[in-house]
Amino acid sequence: MKFFRRMLDGVPRLGLANPDLVSGRLYPAGLDAFEVISRPGIAADGDFVDFAAVELLPPIQVATIRDFITFEQHTEGALRSVAPEKGVPDAWYQAPSFYFTNPHAAIGHNATVPMAPGSRQFDFELEVAAVIGADGFNLSVEEAGNHIAGYMILNDWSARDVQRGEMTVGLGPAKGKDTATSLGPLFVTKDELEDVTSDGFLDLSMSVSVNGKVLATDSLANMAWNFSELVSYASRGTWVRRGDILGSGTSGGGCLAEFWGWYGTEAPPALERDDVVSLTVERLGTLTNVVGGASPVHGIPKARRRSYVPPMPFAPGI
Repeated sequence: MKFFRRMLDGVPRLGLANPDLVSGRLYPAGLDAFEVISRPGIAADGDFVDFAAVELLPPIQVATIRDFITFEQHTEGALRSVAPEKGVPDAWYQAPSFYFTNPHAAIGHNATVPMAPGSRQFDFELEVAAVIGADGFNLSVEEAGNHIAGYMILNDWSARDVQRGEMTVGLGPAKGKDTATSLGPLFVTKDELEDVTSDGFLDLSMSVSVNGKVLATDSLANMAWNFSELVSYASRGTWVRRGDILGSGTSGGGCLAEFWGWYGTEAPPALERDDVVSLTVERLGTLTNVVGGASPVHGIPKARRRSYVPPMPFAPGI
């Protein structure tokens, strides 16, 4: 099944997409995708929706968003944009790293993306996300796959200049990733993709275009870990719950910063207002957004320096 959501008369409405992936019909109000999956036979016979003509919501109500970094090409290129001599660290190969981003900033297809306040290097990221359909705790890889309900396209919008500065503190990205995450246009259940799944990896072509010009292509099969492995790691010692989103991380060539890292120049240029960014993934559709203006930057003071004395050396037995 292929689900979408849109706002109609102030109420979120679930819809079922047609095979063309660009239109569909609405279900009765009050349903979400997980209810329809668990209660087969509910008909989507409401209003017709043309995806080109309307703004969509994220296909599900998002609980949390974990975003991984699983494409080696992107990892090296993006790191080079920060430190040209830096290669992929050994720790990257040991376990799939991720960070949490803002579920309250999730937007859908055809929505205007607000540029990050104060940023001059606004960027997109071409990704696919797995959707958790059932709660699970400390799952093995074999168990984890049963907790994935399906997949959708994810665009992890990034303010590279803001991100670059804040990551020197050692905590990872925060405001550099806080403005928006696009999801959609569809949530495609995993049974629809069994024929393109091999050894847990989805062999789906991916591409990104800006203002109609294709900048890069890749395959989702080039992930270093498959989604079951990501879910298992995310659940280690904790819960993943229905509605959680786990991003694949950016594909090879799937963001501007990677180009900047490989070639040492800001080309292609950073995004500007009114740029149109489209991410296309085979069998999942095309997710399109237009870049909008930024909110004003309200200044805050620099840190107030305080005098301090380091703690006394630890003495065993005290």
